[in-house]
Amino acid sequence: MSKLQQRLSQVQAQIRRFALSCDRDPTSVRLIAVSKTRPASEIREVWKAGQKAFAENYLQDALQKIPLLQDCDIEWHFIGRIQSNKTRPIAENFAWVHTLSSLKHGRRLSEQRPEGLPPVNICVQLNLTGEVSKSGISADELAPLLEKLADLPHLQLRGLMTMPPASATTAEQHEVFSQLHRLLTEMNRQGHGLDSLSMGMSGDMQAAICEGATMVRIGTAIFGPRTQQ
Repeated sequence: MSKLQQRLSQVQAQIRRFALSCDRDPTSVRLIAVSKTRPASEIREVWKAGQKAFAENYLQDALQKIPLLQDCDIEWHFIGRIQSNKTRPIAENFAWVHTLSSLKHGRRLSEQRPEGLPPVNICVQLNLTGEVSKSGISADELAPLLEKLADLPHLQLRGLMTMPPASATTAEQHEVFSQLHRLLTEMNRQGHGLDSLSMGMSGDMQAAICEGATMVRIGTAIFGPRTQQ
């Protein structure tokens, strides 16, 4: 077993342990391997170990790797900042977008989704702590945005995404993730049928899982320290 495959196995074991510790079914938590800045060869190695879902932050980097991995049944997730001039390649190449936070970008993704592909799975990004360095809408903006996004024919609203501050304590992590879970519950009371909470990374995965994460976005714990980009 290679070092990458060993790390993947360790992360899978952590997810199982954290889920069981808070009386959750481990199969209810899906691992998304964050492969930003990593070469296609490393992604292929992790894919060979059974990992099917990979996430990318940087569109141009992703567009260079995706064609090299066409023979792999990879489900691609986009987790980077969305720009209007880049919505078309996102709509063309990704099954999931976790970082939608505007109606304008939602409309573009829907309009630019190629015929013959299923709708893009969407998580709306929330910025629950008001950090100016992060994208995302406030909790008060969520319901009106979901109402409008629900009418777009080539989007499938699936859930919500957030990130606590990097400096957050364990208690603060729990509070942010708990707030996102409460928002999802409230939106479902309003009829939206959301089923996904995208929250938790290498440093705060345990808190996220205990607060109901259905997808954890793990990069460093699998691929090791990254080259800055």
